[in-house]
Amino acid sequence: MSAPLLSHHHPHATGGLRKVPAPAKMGAAFGLILGTVMIPSDQAGWLAVVAGLVAVGVGMSGLPLRFLARRLVVLSPFVLGVALVNALAPAGRAHWLTVAAKSTLCLSLVLLVSNTTSFAEVLGVLKRVRVPALLVTTIALMHRYLFVLVEEAERMRRARASRTFTRGRHVQWRNLSTVVGQLFIRASERAERIYDAMTARGWK
Repeated sequence: MSAPLLSHHHPHATGGLRKVPAPAKMGAAFGLILGTVMIPSDQAGWLAVVAGLVAVGVGMSGLPLRFLARRLVVLSPFVLGVALVNALAPAGRAHWLTVAAKSTLCLSLVLLVSNTTSFAEVLGVLKRVRVPALLVTTIALMHRYLFVLVEEAERMRRARASRTFTRGRHVQWRNLSTVVGQLFIRASERAERIYDAMTARGWK
């Protein structure tokens, strides 16, 4: 996974949706997601309305359809797991398709907002709605150092690959587990150093 894949907004998202103020955009998305989650399963008309609004949003965003489809494919297995659990329950078998549709629509709304809103704007909205400052700071640090860890993992993967002459699948999985373990150790050490540096500068 590369840093561009983790980018919080697409570089070509220059459509009209990108120019909508972040508070209005995030508030509308939150309201639609809340309504989609709370609406009864037999109210298919609401899902059709939300689907239409998502389609309009995609057109206004300027985001490539392939870009959105890739992220839906990557993230849908996690979200659609809710629908699978619901389908396994005797009382939920009749509504699992509705649950899957709701999950996909909510995920699409999140992708639209996150890829047309800069992370600084998101943090600004969180501060306006009085989210605790410590939580906002923690989210900002997580976002900042996520890219650092991705770059570190990529360097470790290349270094490991340059020393590996066997291309078997078993060897690849073993190398991957080694990289993950070493990355965890390095991340812990880096976190300790960052905390010590921030404490030395008066951060609490």
